[in-house]
Amino acid sequence: VSGNFKRYSGVANRRRLTGAQAAEAVLRAHGVYNVAIRPCAGNLTDHYDPRDNSISLSENVYNSASIAAVGVAAHEAGHAVQYARHYAPIYIRAAIVPVTNIGSRLSMPLIVLGLVLSGLGQIFYYVALAGVACSGLCVVFQLVTLPTEFNASHRALRAIEESALLLPEEQTAAKRVLTAAALTYVAALSVTIMQFLRLLLIVAGGNRRRD
Repeated sequence: VSGNFKRYSGVANRRRLTGAQAAEAVLRAHGVYNVAIRPCAGNLTDHYDPRDNSISLSENVYNSASIAAVGVAAHEAGHAVQYARHYAPIYIRAAIVPVTNIGSRLSMPLIVLGLVLSGLGQIFYYVALAGVACSGLCVVFQLVTLPTEFNASHRALRAIEESALLLPEEQTAAKRVLTAAALTYVAALSVTIMQFLRLLLIVAGGNRRRD
């Protein structure tokens, strides 16, 4: 993501459209007009916040007229459109965030406690399994996140093409930026699944040794 963003951050789009203008254009193309667009500090810190219905764009996206800035801003606008169109996966993701956060905090303490005290009885094996189950909540969250992110990019690219925000050759570059960003979520899901399986094997192995 960083590589593609850096590469196309140095390439200005021919229409001199800034990230903020691109986000506004994508929203307008979908008939959404009540979303605030504002700058925020940091690099690649761009995000949509459903709590106050606002899009925050990093400093090198908000005022930048690069191809990368248009792609990133359009993607965040895609998330705002998802909420406006009541796209189910994004509501599911938002709903399970609190549970996932609790599960991620409890996972390792429960596993460690269960393994350390496993010699005192079978009940502690189930405590460790409960920790693994908490870790599994992260897998569920990542699974729900995938379609959300791919759909936001799809909406962004469609709006860019239909509204002619970028020229055809520039659209290809924007697609590369958004594809790279989407693949980070594929990688995150893969890592989360591997971690879940690793913890499951550790707990199962500990129980077999106790038996």
